[in-house]
Amino acid sequence: MAKAPILTPQADDFPRWYQDLIGKAELADNGPVRGTMVIRPYGYSLWERMQSEVDARIKDAGAQNAYFPMFIPENYLTREAEHVEGFSPELAVVTHGGGKQLEEPVVVRPTSETIINEYISKWVQSYRDLPLLINQWANVVRWELRPRVFLRTTEFLWQEGHTAHVSYEDARAYASRIHRQVYGDFMRNVLAIDVVLGRKTARERFAGAINTLTLEGMMGDGKALQMGTSHELGQNFAKAFDIQYLADSGEREYAWQTSWGVSTRMVGGLIMSHGDDNGLRIPPRLAPVQAVVMAIKGDDAVLAAVRDLGDRLKAAGIRAVVDDKTDTPFGRRAVDWELKGVPVRLEIGPRDLEGGTAMLARRIAGGKSPVTLDTAVDTVAAVLAEDQDLLLRQSAERRIARTVDVASIDEAVEAATTGWARMPWADLGPAGEAKLAEQGVSVRCLVTADGDVPDADDQPGNVAILARAY
Repeated sequence: MAKAPILTPQADDFPRWYQDLIGKAELADNGPVRGTMVIRPYGYSLWERMQSEVDARIKDAGAQNAYFPMFIPENYLTREAEHVEGFSPELAVVTHGGGKQLEEPVVVRPTSETIINEYISKWVQSYRDLPLLINQWANVVRWELRPRVFLRTTEFLWQEGHTAHVSYEDARAYASRIHRQVYGDFMRNVLAIDVVLGRKTARERFAGAINTLTLEGMMGDGKALQMGTSHELGQNFAKAFDIQYLADSGEREYAWQTSWGVSTRMVGGLIMSHGDDNGLRIPPRLAPVQAVVMAIKGDDAVLAAVRDLGDRLKAAGIRAVVDDKTDTPFGRRAVDWELKGVPVRLEIGPRDLEGGTAMLARRIAGGKSPVTLDTAVDTVAAVLAEDQDLLLRQSAERRIARTVDVASIDEAVEAATTGWARMPWADLGPAGEAKLAEQGVSVRCLVTADGDVPDADDQPGNVAILARAY
């Protein structure tokens, strides 16, 4: 009788495969309060790498990191009516503290536009204080009714940027810069996910924004995942929080603002974009461990060779670990590393050592081949570069193959059972968007005919990207 698979096959039950993989690869567990999660060390190492890469790009864009309290006075949220209406169902509100009822309830931050803008209004006096570019790495709480680890949790980790500018044009350009140069570059060139950059419709826009830019990724089952957003806030929050500055003309003006963020949802996107029935496949540029050197047996010569190769890989800048735990069967260890998606395994046993070779196993491209110990470091570096490109290419090929042009709502709903649909926005419009939503299909974003980000919702030639979404 054949052994039962370690993971539920994707083709049998994609959601179950996702949950199996999170557990088997030791990424996370469910927390004690419904909707929360415990991120295990390997899962957190993925988030740390994401955080490091995104943070470097944010700083290159001129923003500085700060930190603001997680408790927000309830009255802050009521100042911007559309904002509080959009978040009201998700709020966690504290009414008691220190054994007493609070004079005013406080909200556990669902996002920090309100509290950060309270302080921006104090810090900005003149046009010389602008642009003010602030970023925060923090946790947020949104009371989630249908939780799923990494994708939708009551508490999650993220970064949120908040900026103030002298003009609409400056704010708009900065929101676009974050969208393209920070998020787009990271997701394509590090996560190796061929995201579509587009504009949200008015129905899907962030509460309180005048425009929302989005990055949508196609997952392995054809559904869409919103990977990140960048918002133009106009002057809505500036007027609510009295963020005015003295212009060089001598007049008092309201600032123009943006906000933008990505979260631990990206870990879920990574899993569902690249994972297969054998486990994770981690893009080499992201991988906390790019190569593992494994001792097949525990004799002294093999262990010495394994450790030497590990040291040489590290000296060459490759994130490598040595697996010399030969008291655990080799097959079990190899399966564990495969589940975790480490891009390269180098396996050395007595016979390999006699021939001066190691067996190189590629997690992303698949297959095994011998490599000489003398050339192993250069070979691994070349393989990592090849496999990074391969993952992005596979992501693009899947998106293109599973996206179809449609001419009606019925065709769009049918296409969304296995992938994405494209439809002229002029033919769909807000009325058609509402009808699609009734059937569980949403307009993920608008793009131009050539796939760029539109300047406006009603720009002629806009195309709606339609899909079922996580």
